[in-house]
Amino acid sequence: MERVEKVIEVDRPLSTVYNQWTQFEEFPFFMEGVKEVRQLDDTHLHWRAEIWGKEKEWEAEITEQEPDKRISWKSVGGAENAGTVRFEPLDAERTRVRLVMAYNPEGLVENVGDALGIFTSRVENTVKDFKQFIEARGVETGAWRGEVGDSERVR
Repeated sequence: MERVEKVIEVDRPLSTVYNQWTQFEEFPFFMEGVKEVRQLDDTHLHWRAEIWGKEKEWEAEITEQEPDKRISWKSVGGAENAGTVRFEPLDAERTRVRLVMAYNPEGLVENVGDALGIFTSRVENTVKDFKQFIEARGVETGAWRGEVGDSERVR
C-alpha cells in the first residue's frame, strides 16, 4: 500500500475543525475526485469517487473515533484504503490537522499514477482544500461527538 502523510495548520478552533471533519457527506466539497459519501450508520460509509479516470465505489468502516483527537477508518469492500486524521490544538483559534492515508493502487493506470505522485498530490490537496473550506465558512456544517473503538460505540 502507498502511504502518504500531510499536515496543515487551520485557523479555526479545535472543536470546529474536528466537528467539520465528522460531516463525511460534505467531503465532495473539498476532496478532489470524491463524488458522493453516504453515511450508512455511525461507523459505516459508502464512497463513490473518480480515481485516475475510473469511477470506484467502496464501503468504509470507522474503526476509531475520539472527539477532538482522531478518526481512523479502513475500507471493507471495494477500493482498498485506510487512514487516520488527527487533530491537535495549537492555541485557542488554531488547529493542526495530520492526515495519513494508505491506498492500494489497482492495475496499470493506477500504478503509473501512483508512481507519478498523483495520490500524494490528492492527499495534499485534500488538507489544503479542507483548510480553505472551513476557514471560509468560519463554522462547521454539523457535528458528531460520539466515540468509536474496541467494537463499542458510545454516544
